[in-house]
Amino acid sequence: MKINFKSFTYSILIALFVNVSTFGQINLEEMDIQTLQQGYKTGKFTVSQVVEAYIKRIEEIDQSGPELNSVIMVNPDALTRAKELDILLKKNKKMGGMFGVPVLLKDNLDTHDKMPTTAGSRALMNSFPLKDSKVAEQLRDANAIILGKTNLSEWANFRGQKSSSGWSGLGGQTKNPYVTDCNPCGSSAGSGVAVSANLSMVAIGTETNGSIVCPSSANGIVGIKPTVGLVSRSGVIPISSTQDTPGPMAKSVADAAICLNAITGYDAADIKTVEAKGFIQKDYTKFLDKNGLKNKRIGLYMPPMGKLPEVDKLVYKAIEDLKSQGAEVVQISEIGESKVGEYSFEIMLYEYKAGLNDYFKSLGPNAPIKNLEELIAFNKSDSIELKYFNQRYLEMALEKEDLDSPKYKEVLANLLRGSRENGLDKVMAENKLDAIIAPTGGPAWKTNWETGDTFHIGSSSPAARAGYPNITVPMGFVGELPVGLSFFGKAFSEPTLISIAYAYEQATKHRKVPKFLK
Repeated sequence: MKINFKSFTYSILIALFVNVSTFGQINLEEMDIQTLQQGYKTGKFTVSQVVEAYIKRIEEIDQSGPELNSVIMVNPDALTRAKELDILLKKNKKMGGMFGVPVLLKDNLDTHDKMPTTAGSRALMNSFPLKDSKVAEQLRDANAIILGKTNLSEWANFRGQKSSSGWSGLGGQTKNPYVTDCNPCGSSAGSGVAVSANLSMVAIGTETNGSIVCPSSANGIVGIKPTVGLVSRSGVIPISSTQDTPGPMAKSVADAAICLNAITGYDAADIKTVEAKGFIQKDYTKFLDKNGLKNKRIGLYMPPMGKLPEVDKLVYKAIEDLKSQGAEVVQISEIGESKVGEYSFEIMLYEYKAGLNDYFKSLGPNAPIKNLEELIAFNKSDSIELKYFNQRYLEMALEKEDLDSPKYKEVLANLLRGSRENGLDKVMAENKLDAIIAPTGGPAWKTNWETGDTFHIGSSSPAARAGYPNITVPMGFVGELPVGLSFFGKAFSEPTLISIAYAYEQATKHRKVPKFLK
């Protein structure tokens, strides 16, 4: 089965399933999960009508109009599933969790349906996994609607040097919905853009280092990068088993927490989830506390400061807001040992090789790509894949030994010690901190395929390298472009971070609807 993604027309779905009279009756802009489910309960609209409206909005905004290019494919079964949920709704008015909530998945999460899982690569455009990822399975069990797949920085932005975030050989370039010639950041670019542009209520992204929090910040939404192990990675195209994690992206902390409820849990196929036993909460929404900042001691991570005056100004205003809600803020300098970045990069290369080869095996005998060597060869032979960007990281990974090598084990021990014991754990204990804050990033840069990404500020590394949680919340705007504030801390401190982030969000409410400026 070959799918021409560029010529795939949503109008076919519309013509088959959509009652045009329902359009315009549902105002999807900025709707949250609670409002959505209340509308179901009162009969204001049905699940089918909501899904129809989202499909039409994707057609009008993502594939035409501003052409944001954030959605690779709409799920052909979305409306069928919506009708099934409407039948359930008529039988029983009780609902909760993710019932009837449209969710988009970053296209590195497997789904066992009519949609391929591609990582944005033309090599996998006809790759249909043999089963759902654990996250997709959990969302289906929670009666969410998997609306489709989102574009991403190809291979989650770990293919080659000087890449452009949000570009993939299969999906093209995703655009920032606030100013469309600016970059959406990545690698979960499509997930961030789609949520911000109200093309879906929530989305799932993945992060190895920055790939949830950066696109959330650049697109004016909330992103939760959980502790590694809190959410299963089985069925997720990998980079690093030490740092990878899926996480929710939403327009509010509340919606992100509701989504987090659905996707946490033990998975026998992911050994990291064993470490989360005893830490997983049944309901993260109970930590949505408007007084969550009271008596909290928070560290300001200083290295990202002093680089962009406009961002500094937003941070210092945020500090005033935190203090007004009862928090104490102290400055902290470096986090972790000096070579921890080098250790992290080496571990990513080792684990990338092993992880990709294992993933290709999971696709069975009909897998379009059987191993890393075949992927590299495919890219060399393709007319698009290496037209703008190289594949140096794939080539470097191929040169690494397996995970039984003494060198790998030594570097992994160094990374964990440097980022945890002598990193975040040490800094937080010495300063008696509940959380650490920093600007998530700077405003989005202009997309340029010749120069690649031009990051000015980033703060994701301390939490990412340690495998610890990080939440970003809108902090304000530089001109027309949003900037986020990150809250990160110790392993499995999601309850504390959600409480703090929610209190800040509710006190400030910086989220604005994008205008699709050119």
